[in-house]
Amino acid sequence: MPVAHANAADMRVAAILEIADDCLILGHRLSEWCGHAPMLEEELALANMGLDLLGQARALYAHAGEIEGKGRGEDDFAFLRRERQYLNCLLVERENRDFAHTMLRQLYFAAFMQPCWRAIAATSCDETLKGIAAKAEKEMAYHLRHAGEWVIRLGDGTEESAARMTDAVTELHRYTGELFATSPAREHAVAEGLLPDPETVRAEWDATIATVFGEAKLEAAEIRVMQKGGREGRHGEEMGHLLAELQFMQRAYPGVEW
Repeated sequence: MPVAHANAADMRVAAILEIADDCLILGHRLSEWCGHAPMLEEELALANMGLDLLGQARALYAHAGEIEGKGRGEDDFAFLRRERQYLNCLLVERENRDFAHTMLRQLYFAAFMQPCWRAIAATSCDETLKGIAAKAEKEMAYHLRHAGEWVIRLGDGTEESAARMTDAVTELHRYTGELFATSPAREHAVAEGLLPDPETVRAEWDATIATVFGEAKLEAAEIRVMQKGGREGRHGEEMGHLLAELQFMQRAYPGVEW
């Protein structure tokens, strides 16, 4: 619904969907590593992180459906929307490419969401959101530690691993600015006390990235113009391919249930 015609409930739903869509799409990206991870231990770690994100998305979608009150549930939000209706940031839909890109993308996202979940758990006026956030913060702390350790290991590793990690920084850093952008829905949620202003976690994100990059012997890319558009439903070509796979079962067999 256009912002000019959205009521308060619509704005709350849109703000929650931004976070839920981030979790769903990134969780799906991690699932693409199943059977392709560099070692068995990492196969399990990537799958578990993907499941964490899927669980967060499910809880948020269910809550959004309750607020909306139109009978939509988690499956409707996850599988039955068109590409322009997804509100995830562009960072999470970036292709895996290689293990360095995957770990850096996870670091960028987890370094943002871990303090964001903490702020939601502490300050949100919505008790359901506070409960979701309290659990998600602990999960994201693990994601942050795991991804950070790999970024350091690869950045300060062999010539090959360092080159791949440097390439990942060059490719992905341009998408981090959108993490802190506020859409009209997010601004409404901030004003209501539903969600925190993303800018309030920027200092912690900057400090975390600087610490990890320092140990990894990496330098942040100098980006003059950050990429954005995901919060407005404007996605890259990769998103269409991702949704074709993600939504296949529900599109091919409408209403299917396990």
